[in-house]
Amino acid sequence: MCYSAEAWTLYDNYVKEFGADIDIKAFWELYLDRDEKYRIRRPASEIPKIPKGMDANFLHPQSPLEAEIRQAIDRYNAGVVMSSEQELFKQTKRLADAERKLAVKETKAALTDQRVAGNKIKQMKRWIADAKRLPNEPERDNRIWPDWYLPVLTEENGKRIIRPMRYHCRPCGMDPSIDRTKTGQVSGTYNARRDNLRRFWRNQFGHTHGIIVAHKFYENVNDGQGGSMELQFTPRDGSLIYVACLVSHWTDPSGQLPDLWSFAAVTDEPLPEVAAAGHDRTIINLKRDNVDRWLNPDPKNLDILDAIMDDVQRPYYEHRKAA
Repeated sequence: MCYSAEAWTLYDNYVKEFGADIDIKAFWELYLDRDEKYRIRRPASEIPKIPKGMDANFLHPQSPLEAEIRQAIDRYNAGVVMSSEQELFKQTKRLADAERKLAVKETKAALTDQRVAGNKIKQMKRWIADAKRLPNEPERDNRIWPDWYLPVLTEENGKRIIRPMRYHCRPCGMDPSIDRTKTGQVSGTYNARRDNLRRFWRNQFGHTHGIIVAHKFYENVNDGQGGSMELQFTPRDGSLIYVACLVSHWTDPSGQLPDLWSFAAVTDEPLPEVAAAGHDRTIINLKRDNVDRWLNPDPKNLDILDAIMDDVQRPYYEHRKAA
C-alpha cells in the first residue's frame, strides 16, 4: 500500500506539464469547508485536511476567488495560533504544578503530568510555528496521508482538469461507512489493488481515472522488534512518479450530505527492492507517454489498461528510515 507520499501541491505544475485547467471553485469550496464559519452539513470527522504546501497556490492571489481562499487560510492559521496558545498556557501551568509536587514527593500521577505536559508544550510550539511560517519545507508541507486532500489531474469532456480530492476513495454509490473499519480506523480504500480492479473497483476502473505526481512515497514496515517503522522510498535517478489513480465523484442520494471528490492510488506486486525492505505493494508508476491513455480509458477494452500497467517506469527505489 502507499501509506503516504510527498507529491505536487502546486497546481501550476500541472498546468505547465499537462496544460490542465484549474477548477478554482473546487479549491475555494474546500478551503471554506475547513472554516467553521462556513462549513455546511459536514461532520467534524470530515473536516478537510489540507497540506500546507497547497496554501502556496494562493500567496499572491490573481482573482477574487483566490483572494477569498487566501483570507480563509489566514483565518485558519490565526485560529490555530489562538487555540494552540491557549493550550500552551494550560500545559505550562500543568507542568509547573507537576514539578512542584515532584520537588516534594515523586508520584506516578505527577510524573505522568510532567511527561504529558512536556510533550504537549513541544507540540503546541510546533503548531504555532507552522501556522506562522510560509510553506517552504517540501518534505513536510507536501506530505499527504489517507483523508488528506491533494490536487489530482483528470480528463473530462476532452479537457484536462485539476481539482482537489481526498486521498481515500469513497466509490460512488457506496455508503459513507465504507470510509471506516468496524473499529473506527481508516479503511483501505485509499489504495486500489490491481488484482481487485475488475471486482471492487469495477465502476471506476476503465471509467474514471486520474493521476498525481509524486517525488517520494512512504510505507510502514515491521521493525523486526514487534513494532513498525516508516520508510521513505525515492527513485534513485530522481525521476518523477506518475501515480495511476482511480477517481470517484460521490453524491448522496438523499441530498443530505455534501458531494465528495476522492481518489485511490493503484498498487501492484512489490518491486524487488521494495519487497526486500519489508513491504508487499508498490504504486503503479506510469510512463509519461502513457498518461494520456490512462486518463482516457475505454471501459470496453480493459486489456489496454493492463498493458499500460505492465509497461511502467521501474526506477530503483532507494529507501531510508523517515525522519
